[in-house]
Amino acid sequence: MSVLLLALVTGAVIGLALGALGGGGSVLAVPALIYLLGFTPAAATTASLIIVTATSATALYTHAISGNVRWKTGALFAAAGIVPAIVAATLAARLPQAMLTAAFAAIAALAALKMLKPGDRDPQPRQVRPARAAGAGAGLGAVTGFLGVGGGFLAVPALVSILGLRMRAAVGTSLLVITVNSLAALAARAGTSTPVRWAVIAPFVGTAILGAWDGKRLAAKISGPALQRIFAIVLLVVAALMLADAFH
Repeated sequence: MSVLLLALVTGAVIGLALGALGGGGSVLAVPALIYLLGFTPAAATTASLIIVTATSATALYTHAISGNVRWKTGALFAAAGIVPAIVAATLAARLPQAMLTAAFAAIAALAALKMLKPGDRDPQPRQVRPARAAGAGAGLGAVTGFLGVGGGFLAVPALVSILGLRMRAAVGTSLLVITVNSLAALAARAGTSTPVRWAVIAPFVGTAILGAWDGKRLAAKISGPALQRIFAIVLLVVAALMLADAFH
């Protein structure tokens, strides 16, 4: 299979996961870029940031039309993550490949475990604590910049429990936060020597966006918990393989 065709197919599958599952779907992008498309870990995280930015911005538009984005709240949360995202992105470009792979494997495993853990989809909002909110925003920015993942599986619970948003508003607002953090991290990596393979990334992004629309329809036909369990198991296997590769 040619690299172009593989990029198209892989992008469609990632988009399908993003559309069906929302937060957490983009975690598969980095291992797909490394093990299927031949990217180095550093190049894969940069490419993933481009993919995450494009897909998140597209999804943000649809949520904004539906009135599910709290712009002021999201902007303040995202502002706390801009500097950490830039610092983390700069650091990631200079780390050994094995360390970056191991760190990503750990985050992928965390995402999978959070998906497997049952919880209240719309808990009662808590009182907002500015320091805690700023800390959560900074942490999410660092994860996005360092590993090239959107971090929706971390952002949505934080927006619900810390900022008191209802679930639909949290999902929409998280897309604003992820888009801003991804753009900040990309800006930091613009001055590095990490190559950007647009011939592979562009078709990947295109089919990922199209796949996300089909993912929404898939989510309507299959129960959310069942989809999350399947995806979480796949993610745990990927995390284990990446961890083994890091210490090989």
